[in-house]
Amino acid sequence: MNAIVFSAPFTAEFDANNQEFSLAGVIRPHSVDEIAASISMLKSAIADVRGVLHINLRRLVQMNNTAFQAISRVVLDACRARPDLRFVVVTSSVVGWTERMFTHLNRIEPRVTVEVYDSKFYPGQSFVEDTSFIPILRTQTKMTWRHERTILPRHGMRPGIVMADICCGIGDFAILVKKEFQPTRIVALDHSKASLDYARDMAARFGIADVEYTYGDASEMLLEDNQFDLVTCRHSLQIFNRPTALLKELYRICKPGGRVYITNEKNSHCLGEPRSQSIQWTYDEVAKLFSHFEMDVEFGPKSRRHLVDAGFDDILVESFMVTNLDGDPQDFADVIAAWEQVYAGEMAVKRGDPPEFIERFRQGFRDHIFAALHPKGYAGWPIWAASGRKPL
Repeated sequence: MNAIVFSAPFTAEFDANNQEFSLAGVIRPHSVDEIAASISMLKSAIADVRGVLHINLRRLVQMNNTAFQAISRVVLDACRARPDLRFVVVTSSVVGWTERMFTHLNRIEPRVTVEVYDSKFYPGQSFVEDTSFIPILRTQTKMTWRHERTILPRHGMRPGIVMADICCGIGDFAILVKKEFQPTRIVALDHSKASLDYARDMAARFGIADVEYTYGDASEMLLEDNQFDLVTCRHSLQIFNRPTALLKELYRICKPGGRVYITNEKNSHCLGEPRSQSIQWTYDEVAKLFSHFEMDVEFGPKSRRHLVDAGFDDILVESFMVTNLDGDPQDFADVIAAWEQVYAGEMAVKRGDPPEFIERFRQGFRDHIFAALHPKGYAGWPIWAASGRKPL
């Protein structure tokens, strides 16, 4: 891989193995001469490849018209000189202007196509970003917070730190952290615009104005290296089909000596009594259903291995059980009812499961609700909390 790093926050790379030319950072030259080296690299890449050259702009923060015109000229000239060659420009919805600018090339030259790689970010996105799920997400956070507020100090949380909450969702965790621990700065990032709108509204209602809610792709964050004392990422590695890519980014933005804190589940260990057999069968099937959509809700106990593989040391792993005894049992019952609606009412239907399977699947959730509300019943939902230190 060849790379050029400029004095400005801008890099250009060519990966011959993947036939990919990448630009990252801010590219705003006053003249084309200022980016001559990167233009030369692009021309060399075009000369070397066969078939398709990918131009990756996913981590490009800004580009002015001078740079756009120079790159466009090279691409259009190559299309005319090389009828065997196609170009795929890969952009991100995080920086929407790149799609608008480069789509113009497609109108001039059909062999230049634009792909917004995160338009379907991960296979389960439509399920977990459904805004109807927001009230239940708030209830889930309320239930887990009773445990996490005592756990977090062991994993690097303390007053005065600079922290990032990645995949922040509706933002309630960031608000709770701000009120309880008073970090100096919190950046809360998510890929769902609807969730972020809700998060900003809730922060305003609670009078919290200094949580920096940011739209972004957690696997290609437009955040600088080594800037956060603590990076949290809750219930997200398990629903993302590329957890190693996400962990790589969490590691990158964490300061040396800082920690990354993650929480994940093992859904097959959800339990209830009475009617334990029906409940156990349903949650075993939940794990299989998520796997079908390339999500792993059995991720929790795997946390240590993934943190080690990502390069962290001083790893701490602990688990806790959220139960119907944590506050109002109806809260737990409401969460289970929402799971039933999404898992049986949407995901199983989309997978094409037959009605008789879906009915048995639903019955396990109903039995779990029965256990949660039974005066002698017990219902549990296990969570694994883990963190690792980025070596000095």
